[in-house]
Amino acid sequence: MNWSDVEIFLAIVREGTLGGAARRLGLTQPTMGRRLKVFEATLGQVLFQRTPDGFVLTDEGTAILAHAERMEEEALALRRALAGQERQLEGALRLSSSDWFGAHMLAPVLAEFSLQHPKVLVELVTDARLLNLSRREADLVFRITPFTEPDVTSRKLIHIEYGLYVANGARHPSQGDGAGARLVTMDEAFGGMPDVAWLKRVLPKAEVAMRSNNRDVQARFCARGAGLAVLPRPLGDAIAGIERVDLGEAPPGRDTWVGYHRDLKRLARLRTLLDLIIERLAN
Repeated sequence: MNWSDVEIFLAIVREGTLGGAARRLGLTQPTMGRRLKVFEATLGQVLFQRTPDGFVLTDEGTAILAHAERMEEEALALRRALAGQERQLEGALRLSSSDWFGAHMLAPVLAEFSLQHPKVLVELVTDARLLNLSRREADLVFRITPFTEPDVTSRKLIHIEYGLYVANGARHPSQGDGAGARLVTMDEAFGGMPDVAWLKRVLPKAEVAMRSNNRDVQARFCARGAGLAVLPRPLGDAIAGIERVDLGEAPPGRDTWVGYHRDLKRLARLRTLLDLIIERLAN
């Protein structure tokens, strides 16, 4: 069985359409269709039912899915093992972080690293999704929740203090119930964040005026007078037009964790970049 055929099969399973699978693998849709037909002919089985909503696994397709995923794990492990042996400081590195952390914390360090090691191509993806390190969706991931995956090497990178901010010159809320105050906060999908609960507790009668899952956007809303916003201090202290509010109690801070797949521990460019990030941010 050809691994490239299995890779195409898995891409169609995950995307549900030939077009989506083609984009995932960098192929054309007609090529995907031809390769799938050849794979099904080789196995002598129809693997997908074609429906108006996309491709759905048949019983035969479902039967080979677990085997295909095990083949994928072995192929990915081989790629990681080979990548981990690379000693030269050249090649690509893909990083993932939240939007504000990438822009305000990582960008200066990555620019410095790029000047020092021009043959390393650094790609920073700012995304709320938790990218999969085992599948090499990213080489280095920064996030606010600890890593629990057994094949990931991780450490706490930094503790970040948060503050409550208001537009310069705007009225500061009192230490009462927040009546009359307007808030800029996280959207409902992130309603469980500690700062959202803190705002509800310390300013229970304040009105939510605007929501966004992007901290930079929240800071811009705040600077325009839309309302009070809880922001990471490295972001809030750097934004012109806003000032910190003291209610006698600071919002809860957050830890940032960094992780990479253990097979990449000997990858020289990753180790060199991580050492620089730790030096600049954690010390």
